[in-house]
Amino acid sequence: MELGIGMFGDLAFDQTTGKYRDAGIKLREILEQVKLMDEVGIDIFAMGEHHRPEYAVSSPEILLAAAASITKNIKLASGVTVLSSSEPVKVYQNFSTLDLISDGRAEIFVGRGSFIESFPLFGYSLNDYEELFDEKLDLLLKINSEENITWSGKLRAPMENQTVYPRAKNGGKLPIWRAVGGTPQSVLSAARLGMPLVVAIIGGMPIQFKNLIEFYKQEYLKAGFPEAEMQIAIHSHTFVSEDQNVIDGYFENYKSQMDRIGSSRGWAPYTKMQYEGGRMKDGALFIGNPKEVADKINYMKEIFGITRFIGHMDVGDPAHDIMMDSIKLFGEKVAPEVK
Repeated sequence: MELGIGMFGDLAFDQTTGKYRDAGIKLREILEQVKLMDEVGIDIFAMGEHHRPEYAVSSPEILLAAAASITKNIKLASGVTVLSSSEPVKVYQNFSTLDLISDGRAEIFVGRGSFIESFPLFGYSLNDYEELFDEKLDLLLKINSEENITWSGKLRAPMENQTVYPRAKNGGKLPIWRAVGGTPQSVLSAARLGMPLVVAIIGGMPIQFKNLIEFYKQEYLKAGFPEAEMQIAIHSHTFVSEDQNVIDGYFENYKSQMDRIGSSRGWAPYTKMQYEGGRMKDGALFIGNPKEVADKINYMKEIFGITRFIGHMDVGDPAHDIMMDSIKLFGEKVAPEVK
């Protein structure tokens, strides 16, 4: 099973100044953190895309290209590319370029994203929310498998015998995963297309997703794809420390970000009870000492049969030294316990 780390580039908010932390400093810290991930043997790094003041990264592929130049082995993925408001030709070109720079280490996770700011930002209508994603995914997958493209849709101009360059290393094909938040229709679409699946489990109890993942397996096989090629990942909030005081203190980081996001969605303020409940064996937070986190990942493998786990590790913008320690423990203590 592969183990990865994901980030959104969270920026802490200073109540005194009324400003978010400097994005440039955060980006440089992320690059230092990815370099450490590579050194301690983490399999994959996934960088999210957002267009909000709470996050430093709007163009994951640029940051991933910078990371490619200072790493040797770690796979580099978007987590996710908001495909509905992106141009599929440019998405492929950006990631094929990243693939060539990194010598074949690029991947794309495509999804609708959990925010809608990118739609008005890039001139798309939310009335086309579903159709935009389906049409653009169809085009991206075609570009990924064919060098010369003839394609037509409703919301984008047609392509007639056009070529898309540069081509990625593996015969022009990039690994493209479908990232979902739990919608059965999205899972069904991924299965019927034979796409690897990433399920974001960030709340409640992971066991609640078992039927959804079994549904994917059933439909994937029914569509005629080989079981040996099936790939399933989960992406969950994660933090590792051997110091219980750090784990207890991380609640403040976690709460601050959850409350900022939740305020626009009508969520009640996040509580310590929710935090501790999520850290229990049946909860969705992979936050604790190395053995606690490793045991929980192994439990996910047992109930879901996952092939990849991605620990989302920068919620609330923890201090750089604490992040570095968490990454080191994930690679040097959690990973051997899991593998």
